[in-house]
Amino acid sequence: MTRMQELSRNYPWLVTTIGIGLLGALLAMSGQQISTRWIFVLYALVVVAVQAVGMIKDMIAGKFGLDILAVVAIIATLLVGEYVALMIIILMITGGEALEDYASRRAKKDLSDLLDHAPREARVVTSDGIRIVPSEHVKPGDVVLIRPKEVAPVDGVLSSAHAAFDQSTLTGESIPVEKSTGDPVYSGTVNGQQAVEVTATHTVATSQYQQIVDLIKGAEEDQAPTVRLADRFAVPFTILSLAIAGTAWAISGDPTRFAQVLVLATPCPLLIAAPVAFISGMSRAARNKVIVKNGGVLEELSRAQSVYFDKTGTLTQGHPTIVDVRPADEFLSARELLLLAASAEQYSSHVLANAVLEAAKRRRLPLLTGDHAREEATNGVTAVLQGREVIVGKYEYVREHASDARAAHTQPGEVAIYVAVDGRFGGVIVARDKLRASARATVEHLRELGVAHTALVTGDAHATADYIAAQAGIETVYAQCLPADKVAIVTEATPRPIVMIGDGINDTPALAKADVGIAMGARGATAASQTADAVVLADDIAPVAAAVHIAQDTMRIARQSIWVGIVLSVVLMLIAAFGVIPATAGALTQEIVDLVAILAALRALGSRKQDGRFGGPGSVRSGGFLLSDEPSTAHPGLRPGVSAWRLTGLP
Repeated sequence: MTRMQELSRNYPWLVTTIGIGLLGALLAMSGQQISTRWIFVLYALVVVAVQAVGMIKDMIAGKFGLDILAVVAIIATLLVGEYVALMIIILMITGGEALEDYASRRAKKDLSDLLDHAPREARVVTSDGIRIVPSEHVKPGDVVLIRPKEVAPVDGVLSSAHAAFDQSTLTGESIPVEKSTGDPVYSGTVNGQQAVEVTATHTVATSQYQQIVDLIKGAEEDQAPTVRLADRFAVPFTILSLAIAGTAWAISGDPTRFAQVLVLATPCPLLIAAPVAFISGMSRAARNKVIVKNGGVLEELSRAQSVYFDKTGTLTQGHPTIVDVRPADEFLSARELLLLAASAEQYSSHVLANAVLEAAKRRRLPLLTGDHAREEATNGVTAVLQGREVIVGKYEYVREHASDARAAHTQPGEVAIYVAVDGRFGGVIVARDKLRASARATVEHLRELGVAHTALVTGDAHATADYIAAQAGIETVYAQCLPADKVAIVTEATPRPIVMIGDGINDTPALAKADVGIAMGARGATAASQTADAVVLADDIAPVAAAVHIAQDTMRIARQSIWVGIVLSVVLMLIAAFGVIPATAGALTQEIVDLVAILAALRALGSRKQDGRFGGPGSVRSGGFLLSDEPSTAHPGLRPGVSAWRLTGLP
């Protein structure tokens, strides 16, 4: 496709306008001025008709946008016979759309990088050799050959002995991750220096990378909130412009003066500035490993007053490790307790289940197959394993099935996983999860950005929750929360807007209820990622502060860009009201205003240097933290059993 064909396909109105203008110029130079005027008039009527149809549809829908000015300006110049200015206005409108598209493409570059990275083909190993198929045709169980430097097409497990994969696209990890047989391999990651085989566990559609691609496509397509910002200025700007133009006409008695003013009031700066700024901000957020689903999310983030965190996988690393296995009685050994617990936990999606499974894997325990299994979100899992009923989960959940269950003593930062076997208390498995290195710095950065209140909302016991919150510098703690409790807390939370950050299925209702829900999505596609307004692609909490910083920057630049366009247009309209600026010169001047507005909005793209302060991992500092003697009264209507505490002594 030639460059001209590409332009014609992408910008048909702009190309047509230029073609009509050149034709009219040629006719005028050959002495056929009347033909030129009729061509310009007929084309202007077509453009007015198209613009008017869109304007009427918007007005019927209750939207009064800036296209009213465009239609009035074209009609005014047409009626006063300013044919050259007429074509410049049309060129300005169609060219403005083209400039906006170009600026949007420039701003979307970082969003598009992941889309371009998606693998298209896969090499499936069969008994007849290697067969190249579209990646969409790969099924779970297929063995896929991934050559050096190739991208994994689907999620799977490593079949080869060793491998190293670059996961920076998904998690932000700059160093390739070493893997051995049985380790997970994620779609979208890049293989190292040797060819390896991977057994697919998902299709392309259900793989992690495709879910991220879907989020990006949604972010690119959902631009409605960006228009609302400009439309807030539409009615007053339209009224002011018509008032200035009408006054100039009334005082001078010259209708041409009306057209001269309105050509400088065409709304391209407003139409372009807001979308370009928001798209730039979304692109900048993507560069910082945060996919923001639409511009409205950036607007809410910029005003965030409260940030509520989940604990496991959000503030903590989400990689808890088993540190102790404590059988309750002699009827089970430590090995049997871990084996039964792991066999049941293979049917659970909770992060603690993965810790138990990893512990069993390290000890090479052969897992039992379940005859029946059922998971109760946030509480635990029940499984029938070779005729034995095994229940694994929280203390309250296990005690319902084993009345002899006893609460375990744990150290701060540890969590107890309780096990019951055939109605008897089997024992406790103790896990520990570390605070993320960047957690405390992220909380401090959020305060610097104007966030007034932070809280930890978790299903863990208050001793563990208090310990983590104190390390992170979080003010308020809500512990032992069920999903319904989290929703109640988020619903009643003040001050607002409130941002909720989580990573699990149990966080999904709260994420949906928050003004902005942010999912920690680096480890795979979850219900949280689909429900959330924004998704953190890095396995780190620091991008949350970066996202708030970027949102504030974007809103500031969007407003500045709009006001730059308004002020320049109003100043030029006032000058034109005195007849100083002819209509043709005014139309050309307005093009400069458009360019200024675009360049001003593109500042929202920012730079890596600007974002570095909020994007890097912080250090965890110890300090003197005390729990207040009284529970927090922020939410007196909470379900009995939910612990809510306010931390004091924060430096």
